[in-house]
Amino acid sequence: MFTGIIEEIGKIKSFKKDSNGATIEVDCSLVLEDTKLGDSIAINGVCQTVIELSSNSFKARVSDETLKVTTFENLKSGDIVNLERALTLNSRLGGHIVSGHVDCRGKYIKLEQLTDFYNLEFEIPQEQTKYVVHKGSITINGISLTVAEINGNKFKVAIIPHTFENTNLKTLNIGDNVNIETDILGKYVEKMLSAKDNDSKISMTFLQENGFI
Repeated sequence: MFTGIIEEIGKIKSFKKDSNGATIEVDCSLVLEDTKLGDSIAINGVCQTVIELSSNSFKARVSDETLKVTTFENLKSGDIVNLERALTLNSRLGGHIVSGHVDCRGKYIKLEQLTDFYNLEFEIPQEQTKYVVHKGSITINGISLTVAEINGNKFKVAIIPHTFENTNLKTLNIGDNVNIETDILGKYVEKMLSAKDNDSKISMTFLQENGFI
């Protein structure tokens, strides 16, 4: 599990595809502290297992499924990526609960620079919009953000300068794809409500009356 608070910006050293997926190597420094083989590191919001370590980089194996669902398919040497080590029990949960399991790709469609923050707009597949809630949490390239506005299958997030400058959001171009992970809590609520043997008192009416919708 992760928090969506980016610890470091890394650089892709190599990305080699093969018949079973790919091997990725990332140049970095901070996230290597206390990291050992088998640990998890989120790369642009994608949970990856460390299979090899050096003094200034780590390697991970990327599955075919990850290539299909995420933006990893188009990664190349020199690309800038957001990095976060897995949450520990004594860590502060500064963002929100992030699984590192990407739901879909989103498209970056608009940037509005204001006096003290940025508005960024993204487009996602229609089937994912049910998990996006106004003022709710969403993860973009591993960054925990708050949904500021929703319009159909498009949504906006407001970004403070610190987040913009210290993540790879500043490197995005209009039309680029990003990794999207919606709030995990919404998925569990949907599962409970749709279960045939659901005998709990949780319903859409209950959620509306108690301010969850």
